[in-house]
Order: sequence, then structure tokens, then C-alpha cells
Amino acid sequence: MTHADGTRDGGEGTDVSAPRPGAHTVVVGGGLAGVTSALALADAGVRVTLLEGRPRLGGLAFSFRRGDLTVDNGQHVYLRCCTAYRWFLDRIGGAGLAPVQDRLDVPVLDLARPEGRRLGRLRRDPLPVPLHLGRSLATYPHLSLAERAGVGRAALALKGLDLADPSLDDRDFGSWLAEHGQSPRAVEALWDLVGVATLNAVAGDASLGLAAMVFKTGLLSDPGAADIGWARVPLGELHDRLARKALDSAGVRTEVRTRVTALHRDGGGGWSVHIPGETLHADSVVLAVPQREAYDLLPDGALDAPENLLEIGTAPILNIHVVYDRQVLAAPFLTALGTPVQWVFDRTEASGLKEGQYLALSQSTAQHEIDEPVATLRERYLPELERLLPRSRGAEVKDFFVTRERTATFAPAPGVGRLRPGARTKAPGLYLAGAWTATGWPATMESAVRSGVGAAGAALGALGRSRGLLPDFFEEAA
Repeated sequence: MTHADGTRDGGEGTDVSAPRPGAHTVVVGGGLAGVTSALALADAGVRVTLLEGRPRLGGLAFSFRRGDLTVDNGQHVYLRCCTAYRWFLDRIGGAGLAPVQDRLDVPVLDLARPEGRRLGRLRRDPLPVPLHLGRSLATYPHLSLAERAGVGRAALALKGLDLADPSLDDRDFGSWLAEHGQSPRAVEALWDLVGVATLNAVAGDASLGLAAMVFKTGLLSDPGAADIGWARVPLGELHDRLARKALDSAGVRTEVRTRVTALHRDGGGGWSVHIPGETLHADSVVLAVPQREAYDLLPDGALDAPENLLEIGTAPILNIHVVYDRQVLAAPFLTALGTPVQWVFDRTEASGLKEGQYLALSQSTAQHEIDEPVATLRERYLPELERLLPRSRGAEVKDFFVTRERTATFAPAPGVGRLRPGARTKAPGLYLAGAWTATGWPATMESAVRSGVGAAGAALGALGRSRGLLPDFFEEAA
């Protein structure tokens, strides 16, 4: 293994006097945060080694084979306002494979209403904020006239909140909504419809700061901010194959099935990164792994309160996969009220299925179901799909299986903001990345990419490299 030149860096957060052409950074973790860090550093001319313990890149947004199907572990979407993830797609050459809908349009079916009167839609018009949602809200059938008017008033109050106010993180979103006249029905049929999918928590369990960030950025910043994008190919095509191709083209050494066992400062002012059978020497390290794994690898003194990482809770997502012998859903996706079913996506084409239809149900806030037996979930959800999708009645179920992400996201509970560390640590040359770090975003692909760029920027500053090539995401949606 070729050693880095061993020159001592200029200390945390400072620029050294001259760039070092031999600078070497090891990125630990091949999820979106790690891949982003590696690409950003390599683009700036740094020699990069990326280490991932799994046999693939992509972290928790990945695909696997099941018979003839290529299956995503869970349905992932993003919004037009997710400028960092959109940059990432562009950088790996995958933007055309995960397009954004032309205009926000979400079918919402309420099973408590009679058949034929169940459909409502959340969609936007080509008008300025907040008028872009005015017609949709005024005609939304799942709320009363008074509730619709109340939602408008609460949205204006939300728009007035200062996201830089740290006290917002100490309050829960549900209490704030109640104080602003939102009925339990309005929370269920509108606020949680969006919040559960983006925060992985109901309003009463979510930080007001994070919820306000989601709604202000997604719905109140720009007319097109909430337009939805999703992959029309398996996630592994994007986050593994195309990501690996981009890393290879950038000159990154990528090693999968390679778990880091320890890291520590070496005598020359750099870092020694231990993997089975080899020790890598680097000027800097980006630790882009889940918070508990980061805690285990952090050297003493790297954070003032490393135990905070263990206090960041996690929340599960359950994914239910159903293959029918015929088409039962005509839309690309829908969401539902009055049923345990949350969001349903058509994954037929992406999976490679040639006959019938493959639906994926994404069930956030799944704490009470994440460990349920498959047979129990089948008995619960197939009848619900028959209620929701009349065409499924009498259709043959060719396959039914589940995927479980028990620690899919960090829990966006009140107070989580003060537990999330920034990219810099007190150990010179050691940086943190991951959706759980202090990006201001909830645990999304957007947060992961932003964290990767932030860690790369901090590392480049200490290495004496220009940060001019780094993308700038810190404007709201275009």
C-alpha cells in the first residue's frame, strides 16, 4: 500500500499554506454520504480510498434479486427541492433514470368514504406560492370547509417560523398544530400524510424544527418544490452500478466487503485505518457510517459528548411487496386514508416483471409491525389492498414478501437537533458524514448527500485544496 506523504495538516478547520499533491483521504462507508464525499474529494484532486463493509454500495437504498425480479429494499422518493440528491444523480449520470413529475399530483383515497367518492388529489397549479396549492386545498374532499380554511392559516403561520431558531427543535409538531387550530382529522388527512413519509414520525413525535423545515422547503418555498421524483430503475442501478462507475472514473479506489476495525492518529500527524489484512495511511478520514458505528470507531476526544450519538433514536420502515397476476393499479402511486396502507407504488417495469403487476407498500412509523410474521402481515394487508384497489379482488397473488429496515432513519424526535454533530470533529483530519449529522434535514437521501459534501468541504479546507468545485446546495428549490 502506498503511504500518504505524511505531511501534518494545518489543524481542524484551517487551511495549510500550500496544497499537497499526495494527499490521501479514506472514506469509511459506501452509502450515499460516503459516495458523495469520495466523489467530491476526488473531483478536487485528492487521492481517495472508499471502504464499505457490505458487498455493494448504496447503504439502505439498494436492490437485490428475488427469482426473476430485481427488488428495491424499500421505495425511496425525493422532491424537486432536493437539490443535493439531484446533483448526485447528475454526477453519476442517473438523472434521466429517476425523473421528477412535471407537476405535483398525489392521488389520496379515503376508504372511509363510499366507493366512487373516495378519490381526492393534492396537486399544484402554475401560480406563485402559496396560491399554487390554493385550488387543490379548496377542493380537497377529505377535509371540511372549516378544516381547509384552518390549514391555510396554519400554513401561513408555519411560513413565518424562523428555521434558525433552536427553540423549534424542543417542541413537537403535533402540539404546535393543535395550537394553530388543526383538528385530529386535518393532521391525519394532510399534515401526517406528508410528514410521516418524509420524517418517519407522526406529528406528535416529530421535532417542530424538522417538520417546519420539511413543509417550508417542500410546500412553501417555490411552486415546484414538492414535485415528486423516483427511480424508474432499481435503486442498485443508481446507487451501486452507476455510483461505482463514477467512482472508478474519478480514480477512487473502492473496496467492498471491507470493514474497518479501528482507526487512530499515527505519529506523522495522519491517520491509520485498520482493515483485515491491511493498514491504510491517510491524511484525513471521513467517517460516513451510521451513528452507532461511528461511536464505536471514534477515537477518544473526537467529540465533546460522543454519547450523544447513542441517544439519537432510530425508526423503522416496513416494506410489503405483492405480485399480482394482472394489473390492479393504473396510477404510478397513491396514498390512502382509513386503512393501515400508507403509500403504494407500481414497481412492475423497474423490477423486470413481464406479466402481471408488482406493487410495493411503504409503511413508515412501523414500530408495531416491524417484527410481525409474514403470514400475519399477509392476512392484514391483502384484504386492505382489496378494499383499496377493486381490481385486486379475485386477482391471484403470485408472490408476497416483506423487507424490514429496523433502523431505517434516525427518529426526528424533539431535541434531536442538539444531538446531531457537524462534519468537523476535534480530531484534526477526522470528519463525519451521514443523514444523521447536522444537515438541517430529516433522514433522507438529500440529507445524506448534503452531509457528504459538507464533510468533503471540511476536509479540503484542512488539506489546502480549493473548495471551488464543490456544488452549492444551500439555496432553496429552483
